[in-house]
Amino acid sequence: MKRYWKYMKPYLPAFIIGPIMMIVEVMGEVVLPKLMANIINIGAANHDVPYILSMGLVMLGTAFMMMVGGIGGAYFAAKASVNFSSDLRSDVFDKVQTFSFANLDQFSTGSLVTRLTNDITQVQNLITMALRMMLRAPGMLIGGLIMAFMINAQLALVIFAVIPVLVILILLIIRVAFPKFDVMQKKLDLLNSNIQEMLTNVRVIKSFVRGDYEEKRFGKANDDLKESSLSAFKVVILNMPIMMMVMNATTLGVVWFGGKQILAGNMPVGDLTAFTTYIVQILMSLVMFAMMLLQCSRALASLHRIREVLDTEVTLTDEGCALPEKTVDSGRIEFKNVSFRYYKDNHEAVLSHINFKVESGQVLGIIGSTGSGKTTLVQMIPRLYDVDEGEVLVDGVNVKDYSLKHLRDGVGMVSQKNVLFSGTIMENLMWGDPEASMEELLEASKAAQAAPFVNSFTEGYETELGQGGVNVSGGQKQRLCIARALLKKPKILILDDSTSAVDTATEAKIRESFSSKLKDTTKIIIAQRITSVMEADEILVLDDGQIVGCGSHEQLLENCEAYQEIYYSQMDKEVSAS
Repeated sequence: MKRYWKYMKPYLPAFIIGPIMMIVEVMGEVVLPKLMANIINIGAANHDVPYILSMGLVMLGTAFMMMVGGIGGAYFAAKASVNFSSDLRSDVFDKVQTFSFANLDQFSTGSLVTRLTNDITQVQNLITMALRMMLRAPGMLIGGLIMAFMINAQLALVIFAVIPVLVILILLIIRVAFPKFDVMQKKLDLLNSNIQEMLTNVRVIKSFVRGDYEEKRFGKANDDLKESSLSAFKVVILNMPIMMMVMNATTLGVVWFGGKQILAGNMPVGDLTAFTTYIVQILMSLVMFAMMLLQCSRALASLHRIREVLDTEVTLTDEGCALPEKTVDSGRIEFKNVSFRYYKDNHEAVLSHINFKVESGQVLGIIGSTGSGKTTLVQMIPRLYDVDEGEVLVDGVNVKDYSLKHLRDGVGMVSQKNVLFSGTIMENLMWGDPEASMEELLEASKAAQAAPFVNSFTEGYETELGQGGVNVSGGQKQRLCIARALLKKPKILILDDSTSAVDTATEAKIRESFSSKLKDTTKIIIAQRITSVMEADEILVLDDGQIVGCGSHEQLLENCEAYQEIYYSQMDKEVSAS
């Protein structure tokens, strides 16, 4: 509870006023049946019209008071629960933003979306219900019992035979419902993951005509969720009929025994009417308890999943960094005996004993077969992952001794998967530097060879991009991502196969602009095309997570078998194509 106090504290007045307002409504509910009994027993029995009118006005006033209490209680309950869940959602989102890639590997995207939306909504619903019923249910129970005993203590004993039965039934239902709700939320995770993957890759699905397959896959996930939901809600559905059956049986018993007392002259008719109402109120309060407990069981399953996110230990933090104010100055890079595994219990290393240096302003090319560890290697530089063995140095300082902000501010990275966001081209480019001038933005666009096609658009840099940049080609997307990285003015620029969709002539212009405008920037170019790295100051050849060759193009062509295979296979293809 201490953890969630900070979400309650700013809205404490709403948390307090809401239940108090509901008590006002309860007071009216407890008083009204007694007023009605007086009208029947006194006013109607004695034909006292003024008394009936005066009691009628009192009842109207009570009803108005109940309306104010009900509206106020509902308003403050909603205000408290919505604000609570909004702040909690912000904290969960902020926590996810701090996750390292290793942390993100623990959760699917769909699962995180479910936890940020549906799970928090379940907690919000519980708070709303609790604030409206936490005092109303016990208030109705206690008030109804007091009034029932005041009217007829002997008849009120009937309720004590019913309450234990209801309590046992409620506990049994809760015990069955809780694990079912947990399973239901997990099935919802899987469905959301399926939807997210399908919508993200809809163009691939259409191009391979795999719509039928995806429909079947979605149908299975949807059916699984349906079955788990029905299994959980069957328990909830069972709750109300059982409660109503017990309520109706109890009411019938009260009317039976009360009717006999009326016939015997031991009980006025109005008292039986009021007594029956109080019995219904007592039983309804127990139904409210049951509803709260069912909602609680579902919310607790959601709260457990939310805590899993909040309690996740972030594997990459600034904690322990020796030089928190240190910034990347020259961009000199050194790998010292670096090894890395994605799964620590897996003995197979993705990178094994990597050693190399890159001086400031140099161009390093990295080439190798698919899965050789090229992308993993460069992700060690901005600490997207931490090494298992050895160390990565930037400007002679271990990357772990930098703050993550200062380290990543000094590194510009264009990944294999080029990501653009909804918004204008200018808004996307300004990710590189929100304070950049228009002149700097145009210069970066020219260097990335993006300016010609951007200027061809009617709206130019104000052109709206669809989600993920769907309305530009692959090559255009790559050039925009390069321009965005250049606008950052990094000391280290990493291009991870980021010109694969660009023709060789345009790629040559981009490399030429790098050599003229980024003289002091250390450049790392990962490529599949050997022509992309031939002019680099030094080239690393990776194979199965190890460096099997290092040197200039000419040196590698002489003494590196793996490089020779790549070179001659690609040159032969070009000759055949020509």
